[in-house]
Amino acid sequence: MTAARARDRIDIAGTAAILAATLCWMSGPLFIRYLSGHLDLFSQNFWRYLVAMLFWLPWFVVWHRCGKITASLMRRAAAVSAVNIVLQSFWAWSYYLVLPGFGTLLTRSSMVWTAAFCIFYFPAERPLVRSGRFWAGAALTVAGLTGIVMGRGGLGCFGSMAAVAVPLFTAVFWSAYTVAAKIAFAGTDARAGFAMVSVYTAAGLAVLAMLFGSPLRVFDAPGAVPAAVAVSGVLSIAIAHVLYYVSIRRIGGTIPAILLQVSPFLTLLLSMIVFGERLRTWQWAGAVVLMAGSFLSILAQEHLKRS
Repeated sequence: MTAARARDRIDIAGTAAILAATLCWMSGPLFIRYLSGHLDLFSQNFWRYLVAMLFWLPWFVVWHRCGKITASLMRRAAAVSAVNIVLQSFWAWSYYLVLPGFGTLLTRSSMVWTAAFCIFYFPAERPLVRSGRFWAGAALTVAGLTGIVMGRGGLGCFGSMAAVAVPLFTAVFWSAYTVAAKIAFAGTDARAGFAMVSVYTAAGLAVLAMLFGSPLRVFDAPGAVPAAVAVSGVLSIAIAHVLYYVSIRRIGGTIPAILLQVSPFLTLLLSMIVFGERLRTWQWAGAVVLMAGSFLSILAQEHLKRS
């Protein structure tokens, strides 16, 4: 078989990894929303990340003994973790304010923010500024967000404005975290980097939980609550990140980024079943336009890499 024909074959392992990661990540907002009725956001953030850290702890020890966890990596991971702690706080807060489908759609605007940060930090990506496809994607993203937000109605009170602002801030910090991780872990085993990030993040979230939350309430909650904490910590944090890294390594970044655009619709579908969430007509239209804008932004970046 020729090399060209081999490249044309579908990488089953890489494709399966990103599909599984998408399924894992779509459950995160649903778990957070469920836990919001039993735990404050700081406490559930801490417990979920503690589970993820413990999941990776044996591998962390192995990698440390193998020399993969270096002093340099620890310093770089600390910087990434600082951004991640803010991101996780806003991410959880979002689903205390809004239902999972609506919140997840708003956070999908992160694609444009990620491109903007990459243009600023990476000279190789600055030609995106001259890409009509990129600007069309950005315009569609803004239009889609407008439709989703305006279709919700009732934005005159502070609570409703916060319900929109917090998910949008989450999108900005998600993009900052993505770029920070890209800078910090370039040429590094990403799994080792994430293992280190999980340690720092769990420690930072523990401090926030002790200062502003009531983490011990988890022991007084119904049995389903600790189970939801454990399952969501393993699925939507520990495993999802690894699967994402595997997919990027095997099939590149474009296909995973495109497939992840399906996640908000899957989250919304489950939220409709579990929480009775519904979108209005304008919001459905805005969601489709938003996804189209994100898709164009991804294509613009891929075109730049090939040119």
